[in-house]
Amino acid sequence: MADAIFRRVVRIERPAAEVFAWHERSGAFGRLCPPWERVEVTRHVGGIKDGARVSLRTKVGPIWAKWEILHRDYIEGRQFRDVLLSGPFARWEHLHRIEPVGPSACELTDEIQYRLPLGMLGRLGGAGFTRRQLERMFTYRHAVTKADLELGYLSPRKCILVSGASGLVGRTLEAFLLTQGHTVRRLVRRQPQAANEFSWDPTREKIDRAALTGADAVVHLGGSNVAGGRWTATRKAEILSSRVDGARTLAAGIAALNASERPEVFVSAAAVGFYGERGEQRLDEQAALGAGFLADVCAAWEGELAAIEQMGVRTVALRTGVVLSPAGGALAKMLPAFLMGVGGRLGLGRQWMSWITPDDLCAMYERAVTDSTWRGAYNAVAPEPVTNAEFTLVLARVLRRPAIFPVPTVVLRAVFGEMADETLLASTRAVPARLQAARFSWRQPELERALRHVLGR
Repeated sequence: MADAIFRRVVRIERPAAEVFAWHERSGAFGRLCPPWERVEVTRHVGGIKDGARVSLRTKVGPIWAKWEILHRDYIEGRQFRDVLLSGPFARWEHLHRIEPVGPSACELTDEIQYRLPLGMLGRLGGAGFTRRQLERMFTYRHAVTKADLELGYLSPRKCILVSGASGLVGRTLEAFLLTQGHTVRRLVRRQPQAANEFSWDPTREKIDRAALTGADAVVHLGGSNVAGGRWTATRKAEILSSRVDGARTLAAGIAALNASERPEVFVSAAAVGFYGERGEQRLDEQAALGAGFLADVCAAWEGELAAIEQMGVRTVALRTGVVLSPAGGALAKMLPAFLMGVGGRLGLGRQWMSWITPDDLCAMYERAVTDSTWRGAYNAVAPEPVTNAEFTLVLARVLRRPAIFPVPTVVLRAVFGEMADETLLASTRAVPARLQAARFSWRQPELERALRHVLGR
C-alpha cells in the first residue's frame, strides 16, 4: 500500500544557518507544538542529531497515544529526519529540510511520509481527517517559525531567571526565550530536578542565592490564579500574598548580592485589573488606579518594584489583558460551551475586554528584558479592545457555531460572587499607548486573526 505524502514549504527571510540553529535549540519543540494539541514529552535523549530519541504522548479526545521517535539523516545546517519507531501510525517519517535562497533567506520544507494503521479501513476512516490536521498544524508551525525568526531586531543573549515558568504564560515564554538563544533558569517550589532549576519558598522569603548569581534579568510571573475559585477571605489573601511575597523574596535575594552582581532588569507580570471598572473610558498607562480588590492587588504587586528600582535595577511591569490560548485561561473555559453551540455573551455584553496572544506577549517580555529604554508600566494588550458581545460573536464565527445563549448577570453573580463583577463583568478598555510609542509590532493585532491563529481555524 502506497504511503501518503504531506509537504509544506515556507520562505523565511533569515540565513539558512540561523533557521537551522533555531531548530536545534531546546525550546523548538515547545514553540512548534500548537496550543490546541495535548502533547507531553516524557523523555528526550540528545538533540536532533543521528541517534537522538524522543518519547512523547498525545491526546485525541479521551485517548492518549504514545510515540517513540528516532532522529536520523542529520546534515548540519541543512536537514534532519524524525522516524517513528512505535506509535499511532503504521509509518511516519518527517524530513525537515532548509535550503538557502541567497545569503539572507531560505526555504523551510516539512515533508512527511506516513501510513495510517488498519490498512484500507484506516485510510477510509482517517485519511481526510489526518490531512486536515496536518494542514492545520503546519499552518500554525510555519507561522510561528517565520515570525520568531523575523522579529526584526537582534537582541543580545541573556541569562534570564523566571518564576512561574510552569504556568500558561511561563511555558510558552520559556520555549520562546530558549529558541531566541537565551539561557533560562527556572524557580521551583519543589526539589530541583534539572540543572536549570533552583528552589525558592516565597511564603518564607527563601531563595537559592545561586539562582540570581550571574542572572542578567529576572522575569516574575508567579501568582495564584485569580479565577481559580470563589473569592473567599482565604482565597483573596492567597491571591494577594502569592504576588507580593514572590516579589519581596526576589527583592531580598537581589539586595543580598553585591551591586555589581545584580541583574540588569526585573520584569514583572501585572494586569489591566489595575484600572478596575471604567466603563467606556480608554485607558492608557497614565490612567489612575481604579477601585476594587483586583486594583488593590495590582497596586500592591507593582508597588514592590520600587524597592528593586532603588537598588539600581531597571524595572518593567507588563499589565496584561486576557491571554488567548486554548491551553488555559479564559478562552479555554469558554471553548466547551461554544463548541457545543450554547455559547453567548456575558451579561449585557457591553463590558470592554483587552486581550493579547501568547506569541505577542512573549515578544513583549523579551523586548522588556533586552531594550534598556523600556521602564515602568506598559499595557500588554492588542491595539483594539473589544466588547464582550463582539468577542463572543467573533469567537462563534471562527468556530462556525452560534452565539445565542447569553449568561444573565444574576447567574454570574450567583455562581462566582464578587469575582464576577471584577473579572467577567468589569469593563476595562486598556490601550497599549506606550507599546505603540515604542513601535512594537504585533503579530496578531486583530481579534479574528488572533483567534484563528491560536485555535488553528
